[in-house]
Parts: sequence; C-alpha cells; structure tokens
Amino acid sequence: MTVKDYEEIISKRMKSARFKHSRNVAKEAVRLAKKYGADVEKAEIAGILHDATKESPEDEQMELIERAGIELSELEKKSHKLWHAISGSAYVKVELGIEDEDILNAIRYHTTGRAGMSLLEKVIFIADFTSAERDYDGVDRMRQAADKSLEEAILEGMSFTIADLAERKLTIAPDSFMGYNEAAMAVMKKKSKA
Repeated sequence: MTVKDYEEIISKRMKSARFKHSRNVAKEAVRLAKKYGADVEKAEIAGILHDATKESPEDEQMELIERAGIELSELEKKSHKLWHAISGSAYVKVELGIEDEDILNAIRYHTTGRAGMSLLEKVIFIADFTSAERDYDGVDRMRQAADKSLEEAILEGMSFTIADLAERKLTIAPDSFMGYNEAAMAVMKKKSKA
C-alpha cells in the first residue's frame, strides 16, 4: 500500500483535526528523516499512522492489543492514555499487515519514548512534538532542539513530558525515564567533547 492508501484508511478513523495532525507529523517526519538520514518512506508511513487508534473506544483498543499478543505491564493496564500508541502499533500489524518492526516500534513508543530507540523511533517521537499545528508553551524551543540534534530534541521532549505528568500527579512510564537518562547522557557526552 502507498501512503495515500494509508491516509484514506485512517481519515475514516478520526476527526479532521486529528487527521490534519497525522498528516503534519508525517510531513515533519519526512523532513527530519532527510535531515538525519532515516528511511524517508518508513518515516512518512509511521507518521501518518502513529495515531491510528487515538479516537478508538478503549474496549476496541484492548481487543487489538490482545489480538496482537501484546502483554501490558501493570502500569500500562492502568494508564489508558498510553493505550493508543500500543493499540496503534497492534492495529497497523493486525489490520494493515505491516510487519516492519521499526515502523511498529516507532508507533508504539511515540508517546513514551524509550532507551535504545532506533533512528526512525526518534524521528517519529520528535515529529509528534514539532508538527506544524503544535502551539504549546515551549514548542519553539523543541523545534530549535530538533534542528540541532536528535538527542537534544529527545531530551527536551522527555523533560517536557516527565515534568508535565509529574505536575499533574499522573503515572510516568518507566520507558520515559530510561529514554530521558539515555538522552541526557548522550547530550552530556557531546558537550564534554565540545
């Protein structure tokens, strides 16, 4: 299938604002993939599909997760906000037949990030933060970081996410802490060499 085919499929699964966001993430993912040497086609596909189940009912999301054979941790079971990334990965695999692990992981970890992210995972994680319609406090700083280095952008994104969740007294995925620490160490190492 082509990106246009995927766009047609997901446009029926979400409201127009979410579809616009998905298209913007795909566009930003392509830009970042070209800048940092990631696979441009995979970046566009993962970008357009990253929120495929964001507006799906929770029972449908859980069914997709179970059909894909994904086991959730106790924290994931109770953190419904994390489900759309996991169920999105499951949907793409089970319903669309995409077997590419890099695309599946880019979708699965686009909200939490994690340690050991592939180049594509990093691109999608950052593109979701910096897509054209985003206008949160700090988006300009995030965009500047994205143009400097992937690690700086990941550190900025992880810092934003962890601080926001902590301030709202919500659970924080262990993957986010691990990804934060890895990015912080990479940025510190880079600065010590400069």
